[in-house]
Amino acid sequence: MILSYRMPWLTVIAATLIVMITMGGRQISGLLMAPLHTATGLGLVAISFALAIGQFTWGLSQPVFGALADRYGPSPVIAVGGVMIAAGMMLTPHVSSQWALILSMGILSAVGAGAGSLSILIGAASRAIPIERRTLAVSIISSGGSLGQFVFAPVTQLLIVTLGWRSAMWGLAAAALTTLPLAWLLRQRAAPPASAQAPMTDGIGFRAQLRAAAGDASYRWLLLGFTTCGFHVAFLVTHMPGVVQLCGLPASVAATSIGLIGIANLVGTLTAGWLSVRVRLKSILFWVYLGRAVILAAYLLLPKTALTLYAFSIALGLLWLANVPATAGLVGKLFGTRYLSTLFGIAMLAHQIGAFFGAWLGGYAVTRFGDYSWMFIADAALAVLAAAVTLPVRESRLSAVIA
Repeated sequence: MILSYRMPWLTVIAATLIVMITMGGRQISGLLMAPLHTATGLGLVAISFALAIGQFTWGLSQPVFGALADRYGPSPVIAVGGVMIAAGMMLTPHVSSQWALILSMGILSAVGAGAGSLSILIGAASRAIPIERRTLAVSIISSGGSLGQFVFAPVTQLLIVTLGWRSAMWGLAAAALTTLPLAWLLRQRAAPPASAQAPMTDGIGFRAQLRAAAGDASYRWLLLGFTTCGFHVAFLVTHMPGVVQLCGLPASVAATSIGLIGIANLVGTLTAGWLSVRVRLKSILFWVYLGRAVILAAYLLLPKTALTLYAFSIALGLLWLANVPATAGLVGKLFGTRYLSTLFGIAMLAHQIGAFFGAWLGGYAVTRFGDYSWMFIADAALAVLAAAVTLPVRESRLSAVIA
């Protein structure tokens, strides 16, 4: 059962707003590290580990919720997720141990966010949009996470400064509940238009599709590249406030930097969607990953001022999630859209395995070495690896440029 095609772009708008809420609230978790440390005394390594568990469980839940969405539709899945996010956020102000923090932010809110994640929403929209505009729709939905980051970062920082971090958590919980009426917009179901399907693969069964994907080398290369992306994103969203603090700059610089990443990625992701009908998707992935490596290396060599951090955030933001439309588009090209929520959910799980290590090792590195230099070096090296593994991905050449 899949979405109605009477108003396909309404589906895209609703999906974008849901991603704005579910991802926007997660992308600013680094702003809460210092307040949590002060309030609970758990230490940066323990808090980083709890947030790393959240990165992993967010990814682990996505193939599961993706399969449920493929079977029952995305609306009930997203609604359950919104309630779980709110419960986890409301529980967090009351935690006093690492295990309680793992339960609230590492499991409840993270798993709930997985139910309203890109994999479920991209799968829904991809079945509603004709194939020639599918990657553009994916880029619009992905940009919702960036818009959420841009909105939530300064608002959350303002709430922390004026009302306290507990009030900020309650505000995030209230925002999560707004996904319920948005999920209602995705409730209608009907047969998909022929142009939206890939008939060679969409007719096979669920298990056969999973076996085909597991045996496909191109899919495995995509997963490896996406894993390195997760390391990169989670490290920075979790530890950017720590990076700013070590530079001797105020916390407002961190909030501004995270917001700049979000708004720049809005431009970068939409640009990637525009390019997707003009150049090969694997080429977009290659240059996105290689560009990240260059930016990270440049940051290591530059003086650490507020201006440098803002320039770094804008440059990196342009490439932040610009690989998501191309990755989802390639998965759709390889296997069709029937089980796209599941297959892209598996890709997001790979992404979040990398995210676990990015969030956790960041806390370990700063405690062990006193700064984040080795993390930036590792991040740049992994970006080069991600660029290299996109080269053998199978993709036919563009036969024509779509206007």
